[in-house]
Amino acid sequence: MTALHASVFEAIGTTARVIVTDPGALPGARAVLMHELDELDRAASRFRSDSELVLLNQARGKERRVSPLLLEALSVALRAAELTDGIVSPMVGRTLRLAGYDTTFALVAGRDGRRFAPKFAVVVDWRLLELDEDQQTARIPPGVELDLGATAKAFAADRAAATIARAAGCGALVNLGGDISVAGAAPPGGWAIRLADHHTSTPDRPGPAIAIKSGGLATSSTTARRWRTASGELHHVVDPRTGRPARTPWRTVTVAAATCVDANIASTAALVLGEEAGAWLEARGLPARIVALDGATVRTGGWSPEAA
Repeated sequence: MTALHASVFEAIGTTARVIVTDPGALPGARAVLMHELDELDRAASRFRSDSELVLLNQARGKERRVSPLLLEALSVALRAAELTDGIVSPMVGRTLRLAGYDTTFALVAGRDGRRFAPKFAVVVDWRLLELDEDQQTARIPPGVELDLGATAKAFAADRAAATIARAAGCGALVNLGGDISVAGAAPPGGWAIRLADHHTSTPDRPGPAIAIKSGGLATSSTTARRWRTASGELHHVVDPRTGRPARTPWRTVTVAAATCVDANIASTAALVLGEEAGAWLEARGLPARIVALDGATVRTGGWSPEAA
């Protein structure tokens, strides 16, 4: 059995974990992941005043030059919207802020929600995000605020796993709060992954597990990022059709796909789609495990039975 070597730390509001098959590669792998996440935070954070995304949100409709990293992250977000007919949209930033998710989640979860009255905003068409790859610019209409929470972590996981595997010449797994990407040669039997509702869960906790040899796995959930308000509890998965947290019968959706980005696009869309999720995933041939609010489990696309 191949020994695996892991490093775990907190970053961008979640738990970051990198695992490699070569012990000598672990320090370098950790450094690569930390660098990737720092760059992503500077480019795409909604919660730091100097991030490129915040400056774009504050541009009042003017075209703004952006870095290659943010341009790629925005392109990924637009692809997600196109693939899901707008069900996964980057245009939800303003309604998330008005609903109370207006700072890092640790601060949101810690405040007295009984004193906070949430508001909501109409989510505009995702096609109103304009990118010019030649000029390296982006523009959004005045008053619109972007949020890349549905794709940015998965995007970073794919980038980091590929970079680590290429540089170290070994197998690598990157897990960013349930957004998992693997690259390089997998250990015998594949990468064993234990499924959980919350990103703080550890691999040794009881629960179902599966193994993947390539690509990505993503879990989207309405249970982890919840906050109290004067109108009751809210969660962070917005339905762009209503501008409000999605009303869904599902607790978690886990999807396997060719990349972590594709897996996360699908898992987020499935939460928002609700009862239509199973048919939507089956039509795309995506293996998925869907857990209802009452704990009942639905599997699609040839999802393999889990080990206990």
